[in-house]
Amino acid sequence: MARRKKGIKVDGWLVIDKPLGITSSGVVGKVKFLTKAQKVGHGGTLDPLASGILPIGLGEATKTMPFIVDASKEYAFTVKFGTATDSDDLEGEIIESGGRIPEEAEILEVLPRFTGSIEQIPPAYSAIKVDGQRAYKLARDGELVELKARRVEIQELSLTSFDADQGEAAFHVTCGKGTYVRSLARDIARAVDSCGHVVQLRRLRVGPFSLKDAISLEKLEELGHSAPAQDYVSPITTALDDIPAVAVTDEEAKRIRCGMTLLRPEIKQGTLVLMDGDVPLAVAENTHGTIRSLRVFNM
Repeated sequence: MARRKKGIKVDGWLVIDKPLGITSSGVVGKVKFLTKAQKVGHGGTLDPLASGILPIGLGEATKTMPFIVDASKEYAFTVKFGTATDSDDLEGEIIESGGRIPEEAEILEVLPRFTGSIEQIPPAYSAIKVDGQRAYKLARDGELVELKARRVEIQELSLTSFDADQGEAAFHVTCGKGTYVRSLARDIARAVDSCGHVVQLRRLRVGPFSLKDAISLEKLEELGHSAPAQDYVSPITTALDDIPAVAVTDEEAKRIRCGMTLLRPEIKQGTLVLMDGDVPLAVAENTHGTIRSLRVFNM
């Protein structure tokens, strides 16, 4: 006899407006406690010193997690010029100070260098693995961490305000997966012959999820298991909005649930969402007319 899963069966996406000072894993733990959901996971780490959008997958929505992790993101961030830290944010120790405060015109002049496809070296304090160990653990142990440059995509980068007296500039960025805002801030400062670090970071959007969809942990705790709390849970398919949906027959649905393939040569190749009526059945891949399931939902 199969072991019965603990918790309540809840399937969908809950978008949390993460406060400062808590880890993404900490948010997952709180959501799991408050919702009693059987399975909970987050769609992309947000540092403790950052706030904003943290998509939380509940139940079967966790199977769509890769599509959220790989989605484009928007951030608002503030850079303090003249001082650098070993973590490129407020949390680290100062490693350079006394740098010059650039003019606003200088900042605007270098921004085009950081749009499009660019190479970026991740911060030493990052979750990237080096010889099987997380870079941030090695850095905390005092080891010199040398990470290779990676290509990332910056769709849009703009200066939103500049305070010369404070030596701070605020930016808005839209970027692809794998982009480190801390590295972007560090490199902008270097480009204007200074140094700098992030003093404020807020994530405004992840894929289809924005602040208008979000709920705070305090509000979630207040609502508990009441009906209004369900209003904040988005369908599983929200994470799959950009993927073509294909309706299947009852017989085809049975085949997919049994791990079998479908022959549909008339359908365009690529990733698909198979729909059994109004219910998502699976994420699948169509290769030369043969459809194979990648993730099957137990709805």
